[in-house]
Amino acid sequence: MADLTIHTYTAAEGGLFVNSYLLETPAGVVVVDTNLLISDIAGLTARLAALHKPLLGIFITHAHPDHFNGALELVRGREVPVHATSGVARVIREVADAKRAQWRPVYGAEWPTETYHPNTELADGQQVMVDGLGITASELGPGESHADSILLVRPPSGAPLAFIGDLAFHRTHPYTADGHTGPWLATLDRLTEELEKFGVRRLLPGHGAPTGLGLLAEQRRYLLFYREVVRRLADGAAKLSDAAKGDLEATMRRFFPDAPLTWMIGLGADAVAAELAAEPDRSPVGRES
Repeated sequence: MADLTIHTYTAAEGGLFVNSYLLETPAGVVVVDTNLLISDIAGLTARLAALHKPLLGIFITHAHPDHFNGALELVRGREVPVHATSGVARVIREVADAKRAQWRPVYGAEWPTETYHPNTELADGQQVMVDGLGITASELGPGESHADSILLVRPPSGAPLAFIGDLAFHRTHPYTADGHTGPWLATLDRLTEELEKFGVRRLLPGHGAPTGLGLLAEQRRYLLFYREVVRRLADGAAKLSDAAKGDLEATMRRFFPDAPLTWMIGLGADAVAAELAAEPDRSPVGRES
């Protein structure tokens, strides 16, 4: 068989269209991110079982539950390394219980009652070899979540691939409610050139279909526009009124027509307003447009 076959399990809208990737090698399977809801985690587990190969490892790209919630079920009855960078692993430990308290009332029995924390922490830039795959984890710091990373995967043959987590959403509204859009933009500004130097041409995002490096520029444009609309509506305040949130949603719907997950627009409004209010004042020349 081929050195690497990539299978994708994608949740429906209720599960935020999150992708879990199954990297099938001759000897087994590596899973990148593990889905959100119990029904989708069961679907992912069934997809793994259908490959009739052992689970060789799990990699978690960042500290949001739609990427780490399924780890417990996947490792049940197995001794499997669950990898994450040190920064991502630390934040998962810090936020998992609070995320469950926040979202279990919304999702009910679909939300797992326990969290399996990464058991194998990786340093920034550390490479792990798994059945011929070279998997390198790079810390990105706060961005879409409080701790992001990307995975550079080098197959035995062919070009390297980048599993980017939620660094860029493909054709959906993104989650901005952790309030790190400034650092997120800084990462996007430098990453395209860095990935090009590694020979990466294909990005596999946490939400949406695989695509090229242009996705990073699309995400950058979205964040710049979102920040500027929030800035104008907030007028220096750390929160938006309900009316202003309605204006924000209408504006972003026009900016990005037909994109799903529109409820994300208002969810992040106050976090981004507070972020902007805390940033140093800038002249109009320096403002994003």
